[in-house]
Amino acid sequence: MGLDKLFQLRRYNTDVRTEIIAGVTTFMTMAYILFLNPNILSATGMDKNAVFFATAVSAGLVTLAMGLLVNYPIALAPGMGLNAYFATVAAQHVGMPWQVALGAVFISGVIFIILTISQVRQLLVVAVPDSLKRSIIVGIGLFITMLGLKMSEFMVIKAGPAIPPTLDALSRPGGIATLRFFEWNIFLGSLASPVTLLSLAGLAVTALLMAKGVKGAILLGIIITTLLGIPLGVTQVPPDFRPFALPDFNRLAVGSLDLAGALHMGLWAVIFTFTFVELFDTFGTLVGTAGKAGLLEENGQSRRLGRAMLVDACGVAFGALMGTSTVTAYIESTAGIAEGGRTGLTAVTTGVLFLLSLVLAPIAGLIPGAATAPALIIVGMLMAQAAREINFADFTEGFPAFLTMILMPFTGSIANGIAAGIVFYVLLKAASGRAREVHWLMWILAVLVVARYIFLAEH
Repeated sequence: MGLDKLFQLRRYNTDVRTEIIAGVTTFMTMAYILFLNPNILSATGMDKNAVFFATAVSAGLVTLAMGLLVNYPIALAPGMGLNAYFATVAAQHVGMPWQVALGAVFISGVIFIILTISQVRQLLVVAVPDSLKRSIIVGIGLFITMLGLKMSEFMVIKAGPAIPPTLDALSRPGGIATLRFFEWNIFLGSLASPVTLLSLAGLAVTALLMAKGVKGAILLGIIITTLLGIPLGVTQVPPDFRPFALPDFNRLAVGSLDLAGALHMGLWAVIFTFTFVELFDTFGTLVGTAGKAGLLEENGQSRRLGRAMLVDACGVAFGALMGTSTVTAYIESTAGIAEGGRTGLTAVTTGVLFLLSLVLAPIAGLIPGAATAPALIIVGMLMAQAAREINFADFTEGFPAFLTMILMPFTGSIANGIAAGIVFYVLLKAASGRAREVHWLMWILAVLVVARYIFLAEH
């Protein structure tokens, strides 16, 4: 009776059993982030156990807040795409310290909270055209895929002379081919490498599970690939291994963010990227999942949608305090909704499972990069599906979207893709006599982007 009153189960024509099953389903479909996020962020020099702790705690508590404060069946966790971007800008020995990157995430969260409370966030969502929103999702998907290809050693990038693109077949002993592009030598991996072989096997297993519609296919793929890596020598199991134990609390990254370092003027582009990408990623996920659950009114709005956005914004800052990249709403929540989840009890169930998963820290430490690389490639493909919603027949819509998509992976910067998309969208609309189609806020964004590259360019 208490749960029914708290979550209004009767109003939404559901029951405790249905909600709990939905919450477990949501957890199964997104639990892969527990193993994927530590592998991605460890490239910055962060301790894998510390990232695992931050991932589980931030996902658990923020998802609980979504369920208890908003009564939405939506789960949150460190988002794919922005964790890859975080790892890129804070790459060990070549990027900014990871503490500074965490500071940038926290500041973006504070900005996000201000934008949400002031309702500027809603205005920005209206201002940016759908074609650019979709292309940002696709571009991040390609960006993630590139990371997966590198982790799997399907693609090995080494510095080289700037020469025209050529493809020299079988030019590397033991390799398949060498692609020379700009200042990179990109080697396609060899099956003689255990890492490449394991990644290929993992990709095949995960793809088959996805094709068969198995729930939790990505998570199962990671587990199976990790087990296959034991005889190959890729998965290293210590002699005193215990599968269940809490993470080492002496090496956590809680409160390790460097706000002073993040406030340096040269990092505003990084802060802008975290904020801008999260802005549209979350809005699309919240509206899409709430709509599928039948929680929106006829005008596509909901009184609780604003509260959901605020919880999400606070989650960004909270995740940075815990020691992880941007926390965001997960589209995998639709898996639980498909099972009948309609209230916050679904989210509460998922949040509790994330907190309980803290005891899986030793297992998370076993997962090799070769086991998570296939998951990145699969997730990249899922995100790339947004391309079908872009109107490429209209050049003023298609070309800015195209630039947004390709510049993210090819320049290794999500910010570059977003910037090019904004500027060319405004430019082409104005040049073709369709300036009235451009929201006034897009003009301001275009000016800010150009000013950033002129006056704040990295040298």
